[in-house]
This record gives sequence, structure tokens and C-alpha cells, in this order.
Amino acid sequence: MSENHDLIIIGGGPAGLTAALYSARADLKPLVIEGVSSEAGGQLMWTTDIENYPGFEAIGGPELIKKMRDHAKKFGANFVTENVVSVDFKKRPFTLKTESGKTYKTKSVIVSTGAKSLMLGLKSETAFMGRGVSTCATCDAAFFREKEVIVVGGGDTALEEALTLTKFAKKVYVVHRRDELKASKIMQDRAFKNKKIEFIWNTVVEDILDIKQNKVVAVKLKDVNTGKVTEKRIDGIFVAIGHKPNTDLFKGQLDLDEKGYIKVNGVKTSVQGVFAAGDVSDPVYKQAITSAGTGCAAALEAEKFLESV
Repeated sequence: MSENHDLIIIGGGPAGLTAALYSARADLKPLVIEGVSSEAGGQLMWTTDIENYPGFEAIGGPELIKKMRDHAKKFGANFVTENVVSVDFKKRPFTLKTESGKTYKTKSVIVSTGAKSLMLGLKSETAFMGRGVSTCATCDAAFFREKEVIVVGGGDTALEEALTLTKFAKKVYVVHRRDELKASKIMQDRAFKNKKIEFIWNTVVEDILDIKQNKVVAVKLKDVNTGKVTEKRIDGIFVAIGHKPNTDLFKGQLDLDEKGYIKVNGVKTSVQGVFAAGDVSDPVYKQAITSAGTGCAAALEAEKFLESV
């Protein structure tokens, strides 16, 4: 037995919740399969303070997600707290299956499953996420005014983060496991010219201190050539080793780029009636507000599509 819907939204972050609001107000009665508690809400659930979302001078990530969810629900969006485990976009209506074994049929889909920041894999990293550890300088740089921070990584993203941080921080150390960068030449030139940036080569972060003090005060750095471990006083750490879009579910169903992001024309995917919004199709901006914007666009396109079928 399966449920039949006009529109299903996969993912409950800013993109999915904005799409839910717009489509609910258009009387499309969307079903949002938001993911289990660890996935629902997306990366904002790990963000303690947001100061760049219009209308809020400061708001916690979980609080913003709750407000967006309640707003969509007020206008008639329905929510299922499950993970989708398989999709079939090859034939219509589209079929989605969840972990509980339930099957859903739908005329249209908005994919807003987001992306994950690749992390170092340290327990302390998880403990301090949003409290001294960040993956977004654009979001959090202002909290480190006149402080010393570390950026981990050697690609364009790491150098972009470092350069953004120099507008606020007193000193930015770029820690890279190799003795040369992967970043483009133009980004390297900018970073090398910036007097606030210092490079620490052939080094990895072993641990972030200090759990007992309940704040980031230092890092343990390991020289990959000698194995020597040193401790460095620091106020914050930005992990910039890349992102992975949550698109494993859509391999063979939608066209993906070489990094796994869904290829889109605006918000339209390679399958008519399937739209993508937010970080799952955005390797560039990765902001809550841009995700919300594409969520709006996806809902408007889904409404237009449903009028034609």
C-alpha cells in the first residue's frame, strides 16, 4: 500500500522548509520527508549563532529551523520524520521508499537533502562545533574579531576562508598536511601576500583543547614528517577540507557533476518534475539564505509543472 501525493520534498533544512511554505500556501499540500532527528534541519542544527539571516539580528540555528518548520506547518505542509532510502524517477508517478518500508508515489519532487562538511574525525571537533569550531568563515568570522584562528586545508575553499577571516581575526594560521597547496594560483598569490596569514606545512590537527574548560583554547599539531606533536594556543578552528553533497540516493536517477552535486538549470534537474534546491546543488555559496531562495524557486517551478500535468 502506498500514499499518493502531488509534491514530496526530501529534506528539512532551509531549502526544503522554504519550498514547503511556498507550496503549502499554493495549496499543493506538500509532504516533507525531513529525515531522522540527526539529519532533519540540516547544517543549521549545528550552528549556535546566526547573525546574517535577514530579519534576525541573532538567532540560534535550531530556533530558526523550528520557526521555519512551524511556519510551513501552519499553512498545511505535512511532515514525516524518516529517511528516504530509495527513489525511482524512471517512471511516473515517482516512487520513494523510506526506512520503515513505507512507499510514497508522487507527481513531483523537490530534492533538498543538503551537503555535509568533511570533518577531521575528532571527538573534540564534534563537541566544539558551533562553539569555537566552524566550517563557514562567512557565517562565523565576526565572532573572532582580534583573535587568532586556524584554518585546516589546502584548497581554494581553505584560502577563501582564511582571507575572509583576515578581515576580523588578528592572525590566521593555515594548517596543511602537505608542503604545497592544491589551491589555484590566484588564490595562493592572494594568501601569500596577506600579512595576517601564516602557513604551517606538513602538519595535521591531532586534537582540539580543552573539553574541561568547555571552550577552544589550543590545538595539538603533529608534524607528519617527524611525528613531533606540539601544542598551539588558539581561539578558533575552521575546517575547510571540502563538502560532500548528500546525493548517494540519486546516483543513476539524476545527472550529477564530478563532485556529486545535482546538475541544475536554475532549479530544474535532468528529470522533468524533479527539482533541486539548497546545498545539494550549490557548490559555491552554501548559505542558509541562498538555500531558502532556491527553495522558493523550486516550489514555484513545481507549482507550474503540476499545472501542466
